[in-house]
Amino acid sequence: MTGEPSDLEALIRGHKPSWDSFVKRYAGIILAAVRRVMADSDVDDIVQDVFVRLCKDDYRLLRQYDPTRAGLTTWLTIVARSAARDAVRRRRLPTQTIDATPEAAFAIPPHEFEPLKIPAGLLSARQELILTMLYQRDMDVAEVAGFLDIDPQTVRSTHHKAMLKLRAHFSDQS
Repeated sequence: MTGEPSDLEALIRGHKPSWDSFVKRYAGIILAAVRRVMADSDVDDIVQDVFVRLCKDDYRLLRQYDPTRAGLTTWLTIVARSAARDAVRRRRLPTQTIDATPEAAFAIPPHEFEPLKIPAGLLSARQELILTMLYQRDMDVAEVAGFLDIDPQTVRSTHHKAMLKLRAHFSDQS
């Protein structure tokens, strides 16, 4: 096979002897191009992948070859190097999909926080009680209001005033 467009046209039409001749003629060039990118046992697989890419989808890639832009050998070398680089990149990427990864792998380890030491007498007993219920017992405003038999707005107001006192106290210390 001379590599001329008429020979490629016969190959693309599915002429088996043209394909066999093409593989014999260009396998060495493709092998050399792949070896320049990677030097391991997968070289033969990548060479085979190049030929699969060339004939896949009714020879779509081979149909894209333009003899006015590059010689066939040059173009095949570029295709082979590209396939080899793709294979190298695939090895670097994690192979497990995010859906297959257990949720525990994404978990953030729990932090142990030291409870804030509030000086005695800084907050009223009601403010301390509301902060304890909101932050240590993880109750919401409606639950605190129901438990203490007070209006939810009173809980919010008492919480707000307690937070203002705490901010003022601890900002003075820094």
